[in-house]
Amino acid sequence: MNKVIDEEIQGEATVLENPKESDKKLYLESYGCQMNFSDSEIVASILDKHGYQTTRNYEESNLILLNTCSIREKAESTVRNRLKSFNELKRNNPSLIIGVLGCMAERMKESLLEEEKLVDLVVGPDAYRDLPRLLTEVEDGHKSVNVLLSREETYADISPIRLDNNGVSAFISIMRGCDNMCSFCVVPFTRGRERSRNPLSIVAEAKELYKNGYREVTLLGQNVDSYRWNINKKGEILDQQQPTTNFAQLLEMVAHVADDLRIRFSTSHPKDMTDDVLHIMQKYKNICNYIHLPIQSGSSTVLKKMNRGYTREWYLERIESIRKIIPGCAISTDIITGFCGETNEDHENTLSLMDIVKFDFAYMFFYSERPKTLAQRKYEDDIPLEVKKERLQEVIDLQRTHSLESNRKCIGKTFEVLVEGPSKKSEDNFCGRNSENTMIVFPKENVKKGQYVNVIIEDCTAATLKGKIV
Repeated sequence: MNKVIDEEIQGEATVLENPKESDKKLYLESYGCQMNFSDSEIVASILDKHGYQTTRNYEESNLILLNTCSIREKAESTVRNRLKSFNELKRNNPSLIIGVLGCMAERMKESLLEEEKLVDLVVGPDAYRDLPRLLTEVEDGHKSVNVLLSREETYADISPIRLDNNGVSAFISIMRGCDNMCSFCVVPFTRGRERSRNPLSIVAEAKELYKNGYREVTLLGQNVDSYRWNINKKGEILDQQQPTTNFAQLLEMVAHVADDLRIRFSTSHPKDMTDDVLHIMQKYKNICNYIHLPIQSGSSTVLKKMNRGYTREWYLERIESIRKIIPGCAISTDIITGFCGETNEDHENTLSLMDIVKFDFAYMFFYSERPKTLAQRKYEDDIPLEVKKERLQEVIDLQRTHSLESNRKCIGKTFEVLVEGPSKKSEDNFCGRNSENTMIVFPKENVKKGQYVNVIIEDCTAATLKGKIV
């Protein structure tokens, strides 16, 4: 998927066509990161056991839940507007319950419940097991809220209901929370401290997915490189009677599930990615040759203010190691323009780093100040919006050039593609990704979803490769 991504976070309905008949209908929308979409599958599983059947039609639902994101102001505005539209439905259906889950829940509980009166229910990321009790409170005529964070909760024992997926690829959450405290980010405040999931439960989930026909899993965490089981941050073993597992070892365990089960992971942190992980990736063919490694800024000065824990030079050394150990590995990134105090020189340093690395694709945004963060407390949001947008456009334009350049190099090459299903633009074509996470479109032939096919590339855009089965 060597593509330029320059849009704001989008929400979409994540639903399951459940064959059971029920008079309780759940409509669920998810916004933001992959972790939110994974959490929605946990929520659906919990409520399924309490009689809720998911639906694609919000107008027939008894319960509407929005799993929200707070990483940018626009994401919150989108959710708020969506809530207002759902409240129009409630005028004709007073028994309709509307709730907010996820990161906005902790940050805006008072506003959503009491001031704007847009919701009946507010539930934080660590309180989803409490949903049945909270819904009972709402049905009894009370507003209900639980946004307590936990040091233990991982939902490891809950089998997620796979929502509106292609039946080929799935997410597996391996850890929750984040300890990094980047100055621009609200995640540590909304998702709490890092805690890792038992590796045996992760392997068991991967085996179950494979048994059910899935051929690709993505291991999820806010910072997967921080995954550690039975080890603290000092490297000390917590229980001498139990095995220890770091992220490299976990990758190897999941790689052994099946040779034709692809493994991806997201997201990595430059300061924590070790060569051990890279060597494991190189060792196993079914671990994809793709790493998402957010840089955020190419300026060491800005990176220090962002509290990222690395410099421009450190990041470039990590890139060098990736390319030395895994030749041909695709690399994507996150970039923020217009952070507090960012100078023209800082911005030029970002552009120059992009020219050095030539990312395959990137997620790009201008800085949006978030309440409670270190940046909001310590720094002035002093870059005019028009300057932020101008700099963002320069980054987008440069990345589009790099993405197109990267894809043109693929013309004439043959890639193994995992067929995900029909192309969004044409029912006459199938689409799927190669190991490097590039989306490839090709004419339908006698193949099925979940199969691997070899595709020779004949053409491309900045976002997509086009070819035919060979």
